[in-house]
Amino acid sequence: MTSRAEDPDDPPRDRAGASDSTPASPLTASPAAAATQRLPRNPHDADVEQHWRRNLAVCVVGSFTTLVAMTLMLPFLPLYVEELGVHGHAAIVQWSGIAYSATFFTAALVAPLWGRLGDRYGRKPMLVRASLGMAVTMSLIGMSRNIWQLVALRLLAGFAGGYSSGSTILVATQTPRHRSAWALGVLSSGVMAGNLIGPLVGGTLPPLIGLRATFWVAGATIFAAFIATCVFVKEAPRPARVAHAAQKGGWSALPDKRPIVAMLVTGMLLMLANMSIEPIITVYVATLVHDPARVTFVAGLAMSAAALGSIVAASRLGRVADRVGHAKVIVAALAASALLLVPQAFVTAGWQLVVLRFLMGVSLAALLPCIATVIRHNAPDHAAGSVLGYSVSAQFAGQVLGPLIGGFVGGHLGMRAVFLGTSLLMLAGALFTWRAVGFARRA
Repeated sequence: MTSRAEDPDDPPRDRAGASDSTPASPLTASPAAAATQRLPRNPHDADVEQHWRRNLAVCVVGSFTTLVAMTLMLPFLPLYVEELGVHGHAAIVQWSGIAYSATFFTAALVAPLWGRLGDRYGRKPMLVRASLGMAVTMSLIGMSRNIWQLVALRLLAGFAGGYSSGSTILVATQTPRHRSAWALGVLSSGVMAGNLIGPLVGGTLPPLIGLRATFWVAGATIFAAFIATCVFVKEAPRPARVAHAAQKGGWSALPDKRPIVAMLVTGMLLMLANMSIEPIITVYVATLVHDPARVTFVAGLAMSAAALGSIVAASRLGRVADRVGHAKVIVAALAASALLLVPQAFVTAGWQLVVLRFLMGVSLAALLPCIATVIRHNAPDHAAGSVLGYSVSAQFAGQVLGPLIGGFVGGHLGMRAVFLGTSLLMLAGALFTWRAVGFARRA
């Protein structure tokens, strides 16, 4: 039997995620709302419902394959840096970090630009651009002759790429609103699965085909996603008034900026919470595991457990959010993660940390889908891409700030302080979201 949350004919939801079908009180119902309920069905909505499932499938597969291709370099990046002429342990580590982070730097800068262009010219062209750009760039990385070319191409990859973030914008804007959190949860699972599988593939391929050939395989994989996007993704035509309004879109087009600001802060906090812990996991595990040979294994389990928990729970929690309200799920997820961070500071065995990290991944699974959904419900059609681009930039900012803050706090105040401090940040985020989005009034 199909559940209510899976019924495509369910009524759309308001900006906090509550159903529009709830009878309005005479004190709260407005003439505009009553007139809206009497309007005939928008032909644009029919076009959306015709293609959104196929678009979702292509975006999930495309995001998975591109993320696998982009992250498979992690295990052998230092080896490739050394092959390009960098010598000395410190120099290799430094240049590996620069080359890897270069992509995030440029991606954070241009995400709002691509979102704005998507609002004006369509979201499918942005996916086509990103997949083709990444396919070419990854192949060129395999032809690098020195470290400067590698860093330059990694910067170019961040500038030209953005398939997964573009998929988020397409799915958010081309999915019926009452199914958006579930659809974004499915997409999020594909993205996280790609991040999880990529390093495993990257540890297997180079011994078989070589370092440079691995980049060419990655480029070919992304090119396959480019072909699938060109052939199968169908974007619903936008009304002329929306296309014209997109030229004036952006931050100034938002009628109420408070929910958007809350979601930008929440997205940054999410990435900051994840990335502040990641750099110290291995060192922290070393204090829990007595056998030095098992430290990296347990640390790897702890890192992958959070991603696995999110993969398992993202679509399910997205469906729950579509039913009970997205603001409720966001506040509950932030509060639950704040509580789960506290015992992580006081574990006495590696398995305890692994279990808590898995539960942490479950609690955070619905955050990104719900953040995108709340933004989508609060942004007009002609500005949705631009605002979702700001959200991507805020998340990249969290990825940059997290390791810096985590490393500083861990080095000066101890590793337990990282968990406890991050817990306080997540709790503050829950309270801020409660106030800004209107948990008590709308959800």
